[in-house]
Amino acid sequence: MPIFNRHTKKIILKIDEFFDIVDEGLLIFKEGVKNYLGKNMDLFEEQISRIDRLEARADKLQKSIENDMIIHTILPQHRGEVVTLLEGIDDIIDTCKEILKQFDVEIPDIPESLHPDFISLTEVVTNAGEELIPAARAFFKQPHTVRDQLNKVYFYEREGDNLSNKIKKNIFHELNDLSLAEKSHLRYFAHHIERLSDKAESVADILTSLSIRMVM
Repeated sequence: MPIFNRHTKKIILKIDEFFDIVDEGLLIFKEGVKNYLGKNMDLFEEQISRIDRLEARADKLQKSIENDMIIHTILPQHRGEVVTLLEGIDDIIDTCKEILKQFDVEIPDIPESLHPDFISLTEVVTNAGEELIPAARAFFKQPHTVRDQLNKVYFYEREGDNLSNKIKKNIFHELNDLSLAEKSHLRYFAHHIERLSDKAESVADILTSLSIRMVM
């Protein structure tokens, strides 16, 4: 059964809006990396501005939801974990923004031969975040369905690890014309992108734990 009742529909609406913002942030992140690699810098800068605004809205909504839960005494026995869950999901859009800003500040020179792998990695880790959102929505409405929806999150997290390792191996084994410092810089960005799926996996673990206790 749903966690909330008819008296707290406004909280449900805020939670849905919060998830919509994070979902949009993931899409912007994916397009931002692609535009950086394609040297579409005007679009890239626009996407940084958009994700800045989205991240600020997500932070504000997260705090509002937590305050409403206290006022309406929603889930008092699980409130700490639900707050941790919301913070974890908010951290996903924070990470998207942070990675794009690292590209903007450090301007890594990624060889064209690595572009397909970097795009694939970006798509896979974004998929992990995108698959997390419907599972998180389900937790607040049908918690008994959550665990079945998390399998793809874990799948994409493993794929992200594999692709990141492939990129790092190519950097250090194949790109012999680059200095060690240049290789380390590229490895650093592969690792940063990979972190997004790690964040999604951490939130999936929280969701799994919470959903088990909610249906017991």
